[in-house]
Formats: sequence, structure tokens, C-alpha cells
Amino acid sequence: MPDIDDIDHRLLRLLRADGRRTFSEMATEVGLSVAAVKRRVDRLREVGVITGFTVQIDHDKLGWGIEAFTELRYAGSTPVSEIVRTAADAPEVQAVFTVAGDPDALIHVRVRDLGHLQRVIDDLRRAGNVTGTKTLLVLGSWTRDDLEGTLSGDAKRPAPEGNRARAGEAVSGGGRRP
Repeated sequence: MPDIDDIDHRLLRLLRADGRRTFSEMATEVGLSVAAVKRRVDRLREVGVITGFTVQIDHDKLGWGIEAFTELRYAGSTPVSEIVRTAADAPEVQAVFTVAGDPDALIHVRVRDLGHLQRVIDDLRRAGNVTGTKTLLVLGSWTRDDLEGTLSGDAKRPAPEGNRARAGEAVSGGGRRP
């Protein structure tokens, strides 16, 4: 396990809030030189703590604003690789989580509307050894990153909008932003 100190954790929080933040901005925030911040970020990448940088997408604006989680149950002899393959072939599937116990997998899905969701679920039910499904619609969500950035004061971005809860508000439902 790599040796990570408080400054490294602060840098990670800053990058999670805005992966395009410059070394200069981060240096000001943590009280180090730009070169020292670059060395730390490079080290965090080299040891595998930082595995990449991504973009956050507003799926509502792309017309894919409905998200759901579907539990999948399979025949007892189904290998995990088949479980993943069943769901990974559908472009609507954002993530597949194989889990211990009942159900066998939890699938995160994004769709345009409820009819689209029904077609996706029907396709999953027809695939392979699926013996049952249960689907949960996401009403709202927040992530630890949203909350930490808002509470720490490190984030310089506005609070989440739309169906995302703002920090300090009660949250019903749940999920992770893709």
C-alpha cells in the first residue's frame, strides 16, 4: 500500500472535484510549489492510486435521463463471465456488479424513457440463464465526491442540479453517478 499523506488526500479531493484543475491552482490550495504538486500527482499515478481522468456527463441533456438498477438472478451453474457478458452487450448498461448472495448481479442502466427501459429489461430476461429480475428506478442520487467537495470547500464547482440532491438536503433513493 502506497504511503499517502494529508496533502496527497487533499490533492486527490481537488482532482476528483475537477480533473482539469491545473498544478498551479492545486499548489495554491495546498501551499506547495507547482513542481512539488506535479511530483506528487505523478507519484500517485505511478503507484496506481490515480488510474485515469474522466469527464462527468449530464445524461439528461443527451436524452438518457432515466436511470435504474436491475437485479438479475441466474441459474445456479452460470459462470460469472456469462453474467457480465449478458449485460455488457447492451449499450444502455453503464455498469455490472456481480454480488454474493441473492441477486447474482446488479446492473446500472440508463435509458431515454420507460418504454425503452421495458425493452432493455425484456432483452435481459431473454438472455442466457436469467431466471428473474427486479428493477428499481433512481429518483435522485449523490456521490461521496459531491458531498466531500462541497463540505471541504475544495470544490469550485456549483452544487449538483437536476435530480441530484444538494449537500445538506435529505436524499431518498440512491445511486452512483456514472
